[in-house]
Amino acid sequence: MCSKLGAQLYTVRQFTQTLPEISRTFARIAAIGYRAIQISGFGPVDPGEVGKMAADNGLAVVATHMGWDRFLNNLDDVIAIHKIWGCVHAAIGGLFNPEYEGFDGIKRFLEELQPVAAKLAREDIDFSYHNHNHELMRCGLSTWLAELYDRADPGILQAELDVYWLQAGGADPTAWIRRCAGREPLLHLKDMAVGPDRSQRMAEIGEGNLNWPAILQAAGESGVEWYLVEQDECYGRDPFESLAISYRNLVGMGL
Repeated sequence: MCSKLGAQLYTVRQFTQTLPEISRTFARIAAIGYRAIQISGFGPVDPGEVGKMAADNGLAVVATHMGWDRFLNNLDDVIAIHKIWGCVHAAIGGLFNPEYEGFDGIKRFLEELQPVAAKLAREDIDFSYHNHNHELMRCGLSTWLAELYDRADPGILQAELDVYWLQAGGADPTAWIRRCAGREPLLHLKDMAVGPDRSQRMAEIGEGNLNWPAILQAAGESGVEWYLVEQDECYGRDPFESLAISYRNLVGMGL
């Protein structure tokens, strides 16, 4: 079992809306071999009960995804939940409001983030940004994502790079992993397959076309703490089976 490999539970979000569903989900995730999870997409359930269920199944809550509005408006609650779960890595899944676009949007986000990150840091919790492909839009002579990390102090903003979305945005995942070395505790893994109609589809790790030897070598050399498997869409396949395929393939790759 890999001590650094975790399941991003957004993959199985349709099975985490109630406590009984979460209990069954945790048991299935543990049976695959995962010992770490990222909590995302859960229903309105008691965090204390979730924490107990995770512990009962030998699962460590190593990261979360919450909406940016929760950090802005309910930060004390966010901190309390992370303390319950013993989790030190908080993250948002992205910014999708047009008010955060361009240079002005980056400036606004970082100004809002400063007091949030400072309060989290006092509780030994860091904060990471998870990218999709829209952050690779041009921004001056660079891209929005590059400008964000160039302007943000690593003590304020960490990276949760998603290799699929980097590739989908026309970027080199390996180059980005090396670029963010030392400030990326979390890395999202999913593969990219190409269909006969030239479509790009999410795929289980090792079942698509991403350069996994290069990605994993760069991640290992760049200080990644947790490798989190996420597959937003499984295209009719049982998402637990998708997580199992990715787990087996990553273990086979030596992770």
